[in-house]
This record gives sequence, structure tokens and C-alpha cells, in this order.
Amino acid sequence: MRALITGISGFVGPHLAEHLLECGDTVLGAAPEGQWGETAPQTMRRAVEIVRWDLAAPEEDAGEAFSRIVAFRPEAIYHLAAISVPRQCGQTAPTPLALRVNVEGTRRVVNLAASLRPAPRVLLVSSSHVYAPVTEESPRVHEESPVGPRDAYGMTKLAAERVVREAIARDGVDAVIARSFQHTGPGQGPQMMLPQWIQQFVETTGPVTVYTRDARIDLSDVRDVVRAYRLLIEYGARGEVYNVGSGVVRTSGEVLDVLRSLADPRRAVFESRPGRKQDPIADISRLVHTTGWRAMIPLEKTVADTLAWWRQRPGPTGAGKP
Repeated sequence: MRALITGISGFVGPHLAEHLLECGDTVLGAAPEGQWGETAPQTMRRAVEIVRWDLAAPEEDAGEAFSRIVAFRPEAIYHLAAISVPRQCGQTAPTPLALRVNVEGTRRVVNLAASLRPAPRVLLVSSSHVYAPVTEESPRVHEESPVGPRDAYGMTKLAAERVVREAIARDGVDAVIARSFQHTGPGQGPQMMLPQWIQQFVETTGPVTVYTRDARIDLSDVRDVVRAYRLLIEYGARGEVYNVGSGVVRTSGEVLDVLRSLADPRRAVFESRPGRKQDPIADISRLVHTTGWRAMIPLEKTVADTLAWWRQRPGPTGAGKP
């Protein structure tokens, strides 16, 4: 199918584009800069055109992008574009930029979808951050579990879900919502847990600083996650919400131990915020029942591949590190 990926130049976009191409799809990307990031492989640059569409810019600036998208006639729109690092969205309330990109940007995407003929299917990538806080005794959440974001990022994602539901009801947009849990892999920047640790192993020699070894998390490989996205475009029910996660409880310490064994088992570790932290754990029964999806990539491979990417990536602090 013909697929448009918004936010294609971010962390997930290249992985999704690669998977779609492997499935025989034709891909058009949209990104604020209108181009791939410096780490994108040449094969991807040649295979996928990118149009400049900055969701933070005035809507009238997108005329050229809209014309190209209309001519492309997408059958599927994967809406990844967002400010996705939670602390960049504000603390107790979303920043104006986070609202403009994550909420109003979603409105632009569904309005575009409503105007296209034939009408494409839209996948909104939302987040587990929309759920209310969970307890250690009952950490697992299903799609009907209470929502109640505790951070500004989750607030914007929940608002984006409402925008999509309104478009479904008002304009008949064919859309599916994926609530993604934490995922990682090659290409992820140091704002997130695993690459933040890896950067320290690769670029420094002192103790590695982590928040805590006792965070209970649901962590997936990004390459498994993008497989779920395409399956939801193909098999997901219109208007339905699906958790996309591993469904497995891990501790941050387990992930760290795998990394240390690969990078430097003798490196000391300092916990800056020791103590137990409980994140939601995904009930993925709806996703599995609908699509047959299962996580396939073991944690050890995720960590090893991410470490290898950081050691080999372009730039003076990347390539050539032992």
C-alpha cells in the first residue's frame, strides 16, 4: 500500500519505513526539515522521498507538502510526529509548543485525511502516559483502564486521542489508536533510558549514573513495535484503541545488567534517585487477538544492537569507540 509517515526523521520513523518497504509498500515521509537526519542510511534516502511539513509552523506553510501528499494518494497515514520526550512537553501543564505539535498537529493530520479521496486509514501513535498511575500490586492496564495523565506529555497525547475520536464521529475518518509503551533500539537519542546509559559507557570512563535499578517497566524493541503498527493499519478496528507493548514486567536493573555484561562489567554504577518506581504494564490481549502480533526480539539483542549503533554512529564521539 501507499503509506505516508509523519515525523519520519525521528527515532521510530526510519524503522517503520524500513519495515514498510520490506512489506512491499511505497512510502512518502513528512518531517519538519523536509529531509532525513544525518544518521539515516543511504538506501533509505534513495528509497523514500520526504516533504517538508512542520506541525509547529503556520498551516498555510504546508501548501507544497499538501499538494505532494494529495498527488501521492496515501492509503495509510502513520502519524508519528510529536514532541515525544516527556520532559520537553512541560511539567504540570503542556507548553504551547507541545499543544501546537501534539494536539493541533494531530488535528491537521486528521483534517487532511478527511479531505483525501480515496480516504486513507490513519494510525495515531499515542502513549501509555495517558493512563492513570498504577500500583505495584496492580500494574497491568488494558485499554479500558482509567486514564489520568500525570505529566504534560500524557495530557497532550490524551487530547490527541480526543481529536481523532471527534474526526471519526464528525467526518467519518477511518482511524485506529495505538497506545505505545516504552520502546528502544538502534538510533534512539540519549534523552531515553537505554541510550542515556550507553552514551556514558561509550563516551566516559567514570561511574555510570542511572536514576534507579528498581523501576518496573514494559520495554519493547522498536523493530517489534513497528510491525504492530502495520498490522493495526491492516487489521485494527476503526475507532479502536490498542496497547502496544511487550506485556512483560522488567526492572531497569535487568536491562542495565545486560548492558554492563556487553559494554564493561567492571564499570561502577551510581543511582541518583534510588527506590522503586512502577510504570504501567501492557495488557496486549486485544492486539494479539486482532493481529496475531507477538514480540520477537529478545532484550539481549535489543541492547547489543543499540550499543553497536552508538559505537558505530557518525560523529567524533561515536565511530571508533571500543
